[in-house]
Amino acid sequence: MRRLVKMLLVLVFGLALVAPAATAAQAAPFCGIHWGSSEKRSGSVTGEEYLTNVRAGRHACFDRLVLDVRGGRVSGYDVRYVKNVVNDPRGDVVPLRGGAKLQVTADVHANTPSGHASYVPADKQHLVRVSGFRTFRQVAWAGSFEGVTTVGLGVRARLPFRVFVLNGPHHTSMLVVDVAHRW
Repeated sequence: MRRLVKMLLVLVFGLALVAPAATAAQAAPFCGIHWGSSEKRSGSVTGEEYLTNVRAGRHACFDRLVLDVRGGRVSGYDVRYVKNVVNDPRGDVVPLRGGAKLQVTADVHANTPSGHASYVPADKQHLVRVSGFRTFRQVAWAGSFEGVTTVGLGVRARLPFRVFVLNGPHHTSMLVVDVAHRW
């Protein structure tokens, strides 16, 4: 009888210790992500920064879009979910696949200071191949006008995202947009 009581006590206390840990784990954000889906923006002081490339990558917890910039640090950006991404300056809707659309606007030129095109997409509807990505559905060119460049990002759904700028060597920087795979 004593042995049975001991086993029951061990079982009850063991479950009591495990249950709170499981609840806490369920409440923790996926991969530690707590970014949210509201607009992200930074101050705007357009200089001589210009876009040189657009690329994307897959990570364990998020998909990443990178705008490579030369001529200094990205001085301003505005990234937000929108009903439709529009072409700048014409205002035409840029068609994007996916359940949600992110408009990525950077205060950078698409021309060098000497006036030569710094970024000319081969296919404006598919800047980067994103087939096989968990979150990204399409990356499209939305135009560049008066030192402001816009890229449309079609994503699977309205998911949390973060935006930041990384400085590189030789007057380069990168505008990085990470979109989580899930909430």
